[in-house]
Amino acid sequence: MQLTLCVPGLLLPRAVLAATVFDLDAPALSLLLGRGRRAAADPDWLAAAFGLAAPLPAAALRKVSAGGTADGTWLCLDPVHWAVGREGITLADVRPDAAEAAALIEALRPLCADWGELSASTPARWELRLARPLALETRPLPDCLGQRVDPGLPGGPDGAAWRRLIAEAQTLLHAHKVNREREAHGRPAINSLWPWGAGALPASARCEFDVVWSGDPALAGLCHLAGVPCLAPPERHQPASGRVLCVIDALAGPARARDALAWRAALLALERDWLAPAVAALRRGECDALRIVGGAVHEAPRAALFALARGDLWRFWRRPAHLEALA
Repeated sequence: MQLTLCVPGLLLPRAVLAATVFDLDAPALSLLLGRGRRAAADPDWLAAAFGLAAPLPAAALRKVSAGGTADGTWLCLDPVHWAVGREGITLADVRPDAAEAAALIEALRPLCADWGELSASTPARWELRLARPLALETRPLPDCLGQRVDPGLPGGPDGAAWRRLIAEAQTLLHAHKVNREREAHGRPAINSLWPWGAGALPASARCEFDVVWSGDPALAGLCHLAGVPCLAPPERHQPASGRVLCVIDALAGPARARDALAWRAALLALERDWLAPAVAALRRGECDALRIVGGAVHEAPRAALFALARGDLWRFWRRPAHLEALA
């Protein structure tokens, strides 16, 4: 087994990291940082692993992963909640049920008709099949959750038109009975839409892994194109054969929200459930290599690769490193 863990949110700024990990004990991660090898990685490493350029066409890939077809060009147009707080308007995810999604999509279709046809791959994931070319600059929804809305609003030549469309959609959504019922039951309103992930399916994709463990529907679509199984990730490390990629998102949310306590808890869970068992498997010869691709989600995109082979465990002259080496 060769295990690669993709961990968005693992890298933090040096000053933030020092104040966050000063008293943390994570022996397996410290061993990897001290005796393993570190190299800079492409921030779009995941796309490159499938032989593609970023950004990935998330909308079309989601359609494929849901068992549909994705001819033409698609755009994610996901339902979201704009939350008003002391620091301004921030973006939050929502999870409508199937009946709510169907009713809202039916109401929104005429508004979106000039741009394309609106449908849903799941109740919480909506896509627009574009009827004409789109010149829009967007930011992925996962990168914007918990953040202020303004910096992520659509830009580019079609940006102004899409900001108007979003404003009109907000008016319609505000008055819709679905949201009146949600608010009556204390649930957040589905009060806006978030466009992102535009593009057409690539002609082909290849993958350097034999199996992928991930719950990301766009990644599942990529695996489908590449002919590689994409399975729900286990809760913790487990034996497997071949080259395995596992995407662990638990640190990304706390890193974006700058929630130090939640980030510490997620890091300790990563140590307990994945790194300590993987290092033990290395010692027993059940695993040949362990790699972590850590990414930063709080600043300009960057990533680093940390690799530990079985032979590296014998590099006794290299002491385990403090967790500040993640900076």
